[in-house]
Amino acid sequence: MTSLTLLIVGSLALAAWLVQLAARGGFWRANQRLPTEPPSLPTWPDVTAVVPARNEAASIGQSLTSLLTQDYPGKFTVVMVDDHSDDATAAEARLAARKLGADDRLKVITSAPLPGGWTGKLWAVEQGIRYASTAFRSPYLLLTDADIVHDPASLRRLAGKAETESRDLVSLMALLHCRTGWERLLIPAFVYFFQMLYPFPLANKRTSRVAAAAGGCMLVRRTALERAGGIPSIRDAIIDDVALARRLKDCGSDIWLGLSTNVRSLRAYESLGEIWSMVARTAYAQLGYSPIVLLGAVIAMLLVFAAPPIVGLVGVLGRDPAAATGVLAWGIMIYTYRPTVALFGEPPATASLLPVAAMLYTAMTVNSALRHWRGQGGTWKGRAYSQSARRPTRGA
Repeated sequence: MTSLTLLIVGSLALAAWLVQLAARGGFWRANQRLPTEPPSLPTWPDVTAVVPARNEAASIGQSLTSLLTQDYPGKFTVVMVDDHSDDATAAEARLAARKLGADDRLKVITSAPLPGGWTGKLWAVEQGIRYASTAFRSPYLLLTDADIVHDPASLRRLAGKAETESRDLVSLMALLHCRTGWERLLIPAFVYFFQMLYPFPLANKRTSRVAAAAGGCMLVRRTALERAGGIPSIRDAIIDDVALARRLKDCGSDIWLGLSTNVRSLRAYESLGEIWSMVARTAYAQLGYSPIVLLGAVIAMLLVFAAPPIVGLVGVLGRDPAAATGVLAWGIMIYTYRPTVALFGEPPATASLLPVAAMLYTAMTVNSALRHWRGQGGTWKGRAYSQSARRPTRGA
């Protein structure tokens, strides 16, 4: 690699990182959080949680227990939709409620057969909302997953944010499971890349076009959801949380998205293959199934994440002054990644491994495209997703 090439590549990478540092809403600070202490409200709105569950017998009891023991002053009910599970999901759900003496606050319904044009999760969510809208007519719906555990004050903080700031959607990215070696390398990076793609401060800004949400925990105002066309308006979206946020914001709703350490995911990824499958399921959909966008994304990932350490190390070994551009770009990368690494309790030094994680995610994205081109599609919990699914509406 010539000195001129090192200088050009290093300078481009440095320029890209300076833009991220200065012009992306400070996404890297990872500071969008709900207040620790919920606000005091004169009255608390009724809320109904809708929990779609497919083969979640191992986690549904813990998840529902966290919901049914919420310290919430208003009326709070839970609707769990059993999405054709072939395990004991429904039985474990009823057992959890029975142990708490909360049978009257949990309704378990069975999903109808999946119609054409719908993804399985959204069809289950839609049925839960239909039931809740008829039986309870709560002003708010808490859309949450069957592998999510909420701390006792979770709903109070969510509703307090929505009410005090007149937000139609308040969403939290649950703290993902991060214990195995592969999780520690890749999960913080996953959250960092999501923040980079959809800067939370911009998503939370009323005048910004950026829109995003995290599907594991979304409190949505029922009237706003109905005004936006409801779940049927995004029925075939694979990246449904972002699609819902985009739809609501396009219809005039104010939304808010933040990070949390009190709302946690129980889903563990024991191997690289499990994380790979999770990412490859939706990565190419995120790019709109476009080969041109895919090529651009790969080039961008190589320039932004791989080039800085390569230019820095090659330049240092060759005593080339151009090394400074790569070292500085790598330093900015590490600096911006550290707040997300700290969110997961990882040592600051692990932030230097972001280029490794980035190249693995790039490979997963390419593999996602290959699966699409081969007609293999994405699968989740034994259900294959149609290759004709609508392209996601991007929020940035």
